[in-house]
Amino acid sequence: MGYREDAKIFKALADENRLRILSLLQDGERCACVLLEELNITQSTLSHHMKLLCDSSLVDYRKDGKWMHYSISKEGSERVKNMLNNYIR
Repeated sequence: MGYREDAKIFKALADENRLRILSLLQDGERCACVLLEELNITQSTLSHHMKLLCDSSLVDYRKDGKWMHYSISKEGSERVKNMLNNYIR
C-alpha cells in the first residue's frame, strides 16, 4: 500500500459525519434510509460521504431494491489498523 492509498483513508476519516457513520455501522449493517434519519442530512450529502468511505474500502455496500445497505469492511478495518501501526508504532 502506498502513500496515495493511505491518504485516501485518512481523508475518509477526516470528517465528523463520516466518523458518525462508522460509529453507527459498528452494530452491523444499516440501510441508507436509517442513516439518513440518524444523521439528519440530505440524501446527496449521505451519498457523498458513503462514496468516500466505500472508495477507501472502509465500508462495504449492497443494493436491495432501491436502497443501499452499508456495513464496515472487515478487510478495510484491518488495513486501517495496520496502516496506523506503520505510521505511529
